[in-house]
Formats: sequence, C-alpha cells, structure tokens
Amino acid sequence: MLSVIIGAFGAHALSEIINDKIEVFKTGVQYHMFHAIALIMVGIISKILAINTSTAAYFFIMGIILFSGSLYLISIFKFSNIGIITPIGGVCFIIGWSILFYNIINS
Repeated sequence: MLSVIIGAFGAHALSEIINDKIEVFKTGVQYHMFHAIALIMVGIISKILAINTSTAAYFFIMGIILFSGSLYLISIFKFSNIGIITPIGGVCFIIGWSILFYNIINS
C-alpha cells in the first residue's frame, strides 16, 4: 500500500519537483513494490514450509528503506551525496533473496 501511495503522490503532487529525477523515483517505487510483494511471499512461505524466514524479511525491509528510501530522497530533495546508501540497500535485497532461497532449499 505504501509504495502505491508514494508512487501516486510522486507522479501527481510532486511531478514538478521531481521531473528531472522521475526515472530515479520510479526505480525506487518499483523496487519498493517488488519487495513489498516479496515480504508477503516470505510470510506465506514461512507458514507453508514451517521455516523461519524472518531474517530474509528483515533484509528486504532494510533494502526498501535504504535502496528505495535513498532514491526517494535523491529525487525529491536532490540529495546526490546520499547515493552511496543506495547500493547498500541493493546488497540487502541480494542477501535477503539468498537467505530465503537457502532456507527453502534446506527445509
């Protein structure tokens, strides 16, 4: 829900502010949405396979905050020096997926 609200708000209310960084903003929204859906899947997988997937979920949450959050800040407030945080969020996504797949394979 939050990614939809942020996406709509950015596309309509902030369009003049982020017009030169709209692709950056869209990337943030896209990854936010993908990993929000991944969090739902993590919960379902946890129940179906009776495995602990909370570590993967925490990495997805940190990825959303660091990756998407930094892209939102870059596009809205033009904080270009915060861009160093974006790859850390991407690494959190990769770690989250790796942990999830490891847990599934070893269940």
